[in-house]
Amino acid sequence: MTETSSSVFRTGSTVSRTGLLLGIDIGTSSSKGVLTRPDGTLVAQARREHTTSTPHPGRFEHDAEEVWWADFRSLARELMDRLPAGEALAAVGVSGIGPCLLPTDAHGTPVRPAILYGVDTRAVAEIAEQDERYGPENIIRRCGSPLTSQAIGPKLAWLRRHEPEVYGATSRWYMASSYLVHRLTGRYVLDHHSASQCTPLYDLAARAWIAERCEEIAPGLRWPELVWPSDVVGGVTPEAEARTGIPAGTPVVAGTVDAWVEAAGVGVAAPGDLMLMYGTTMFLVGILAKPLTSPQLWGTAGAFEGTYCLAAGMATSGAVTGWLRDLTGTSYEQLTAEAAELPPGAEGLVMLPYFAGERTPLFDPDARGLVHGLTLRHGRGHLYRAALEATAYGVRHNLAAMSETGAAADRLVAVGGGAHALWTRIVSDVTGRAQHLPRHTIGAAYGDAFLAAVGAGLAGPGDIAHWNPTVEVIRPDAAASAVYEELYGLYRDLYPATREAAHVLARFN
Repeated sequence: MTETSSSVFRTGSTVSRTGLLLGIDIGTSSSKGVLTRPDGTLVAQARREHTTSTPHPGRFEHDAEEVWWADFRSLARELMDRLPAGEALAAVGVSGIGPCLLPTDAHGTPVRPAILYGVDTRAVAEIAEQDERYGPENIIRRCGSPLTSQAIGPKLAWLRRHEPEVYGATSRWYMASSYLVHRLTGRYVLDHHSASQCTPLYDLAARAWIAERCEEIAPGLRWPELVWPSDVVGGVTPEAEARTGIPAGTPVVAGTVDAWVEAAGVGVAAPGDLMLMYGTTMFLVGILAKPLTSPQLWGTAGAFEGTYCLAAGMATSGAVTGWLRDLTGTSYEQLTAEAAELPPGAEGLVMLPYFAGERTPLFDPDARGLVHGLTLRHGRGHLYRAALEATAYGVRHNLAAMSETGAAADRLVAVGGGAHALWTRIVSDVTGRAQHLPRHTIGAAYGDAFLAAVGAGLAGPGDIAHWNPTVEVIRPDAAASAVYEELYGLYRDLYPATREAAHVLARFN
């Protein structure tokens, strides 16, 4: 069923002890890359924008060649050209959106575009069938997470049922990070964290594929060898060198899903630490001392061996602000300035941010966005502020769900491209929680470089505190928090009050 090779390249004589680290992350709407020194000093960074295909409402896809590999090649070449004279590259780290499903043939050539993570809700029927087959409680107990649109098992079943010719041509499957590793090294591996999001196919306690379920849900496929994100799994091949400019033989670590790499890259590593990732979607990763589960959240393996996480994710956050920017033809800077002039509550607006359904803690792909309280006096600045506040209400809702499991969130760290002053201040005011801003909030690519440093023996997991220390703490304003306390209650009431109507309307798109 799985790869028989176990040739993980452990740190040793084959891995460079000096040199720079290259980290590249493939995101939903953009990809980023960085070069760092072994102490975390940022040498260079680069970015590429790309589009996400939505062939049908509720379906989100990427062309692995035209998005994942093309972005990686472009970023790698730019950053290698900026490598300081006389210096060498020590190792490469990669990450990407996930969990995703990219079916390929036996040689790793894609046979269709990749089906993206939880924002893709095509496998609703398959989720229900697998819940019925294995039992929701059994799935959570063994796998750590409930079956949702985030899971790989139902998407594999959807592929087999709805695209039988594609499935018949499929021999392997990849996520964004593992596909890049394959293109760079030729290896077919997947890290344990990513595998722990392949519900109901991975046993969290045993840290192994559940062979009988893999064969029942996706018969005939080969399954990737399991490794840890900082394991060096191979060296860059001569063919990959010709395509990327990265010298052949450069060690490559396995990498993992972007949110967990980003958490590692900002020092979210100890029990009680929690990352808030401000991006196209909002993601929360909390570190646990022991596994905890909830039907409203995802329980997973951590980025480092022996660690566990409890995670949450909203279906939209930055996606809504981007929609408003495009709809109004106004820059983010202008919208932010107008929103900042308004009081808490956007002068009587409450928004539900479920513009692409909702992931945790609702797990409702048919939830829909709502702006309540609109009058003719409200303008684009009001809507923009309401969108930022809606994300903050969603964060508070998810923090409450985490607290109900017994998970502590003692230290919140804000990261991501959306972690600007107004948005983080609103989130602190709504949640009543302080947020730590690290020196670098540039995203998962920085965490990729850190994992590469760990794999190359140039850093240990605890060294991130020196790589990326806290430089600012955002604290809640008591007066604003008092206003938001009342409005948060309205936010929580609006979803159950409008859920039935939203589900009817969802049938029309």
